[in-house]
Amino acid sequence: MGQSIKMEKPRHLYHIPEASPWPFSVALGSFFFLSGLVFFFHRIFLGALLIFFGILILLLSAIMWFSDLIQEATYLGEHTQIVRWSLKMGFLLFLASEVMLFFGFFWAFFHSALCPSVELGAVWPPKGLNYIPVFDYPFFNTILLIVSGFSVTWVHRAMAMGSYRNSIDGFLVTISLGLIFIILQAGEYFDATFNITEGIYPSTFYLLTGLHGFHVIVGIIFLIVCFIRLLQRHFLVNHYSGLVFAMWYWHFVDIVWIALFIIVYLWGSWHLPEAIPSFLL
Repeated sequence: MGQSIKMEKPRHLYHIPEASPWPFSVALGSFFFLSGLVFFFHRIFLGALLIFFGILILLLSAIMWFSDLIQEATYLGEHTQIVRWSLKMGFLLFLASEVMLFFGFFWAFFHSALCPSVELGAVWPPKGLNYIPVFDYPFFNTILLIVSGFSVTWVHRAMAMGSYRNSIDGFLVTISLGLIFIILQAGEYFDATFNITEGIYPSTFYLLTGLHGFHVIVGIIFLIVCFIRLLQRHFLVNHYSGLVFAMWYWHFVDIVWIALFIIVYLWGSWHLPEAIPSFLL
């Protein structure tokens, strides 16, 4: 009688999460989304509906899954130092897989550019397309992302020094630059005179730039979530792994765009007069 119950301490430093439905829901949403793409490309009406439900399931799953992670890290204290190290290694492996993804599309571009087929006239880039001027949208977008790389580093530096106000300012600048980039990218697509079905150059162009634009949108959402968490004081001077992941992701987006600008825009059409704005001629 009167004996107190003593909680048994864990015998390891790792966090073993409880059973979660979110991996299954993410897989289900991915299945709907990819199946919808296949139907959509074959002009089947059901495709658009599957794409919508797939994106909806993925968004809801991501919100719930990340909310669980935030609760584990912020309120339950489950993310010990060794757990944070494991998360960092996992995120680096994720970035490595993203590098391989872009490498495959860059490989397709180089394969066609360095060894153009007879159907293209054995020349690259193919003739007959009105190419986007290098020093128009692409140049301004490059400046925007380079500046955003400095501003997100400003956030990291301010966070390490415990400067709450400077961190907020850096976030606002970075998110604003990212949104302007997306607007200019949309303007570039609107002004483009070729579409993705007009050959290998438009296909690789839209796949590379569109995939990068999708990553920019994801990066902006990532930064906005971290910004909200910063306002709610979730981060400490020595405990802000989620913020570090967002910065790593944004730097990855910057580096990929610089490669895109040099390879696709600058080198890919450097000898074409129509690729240079008239005011520079």
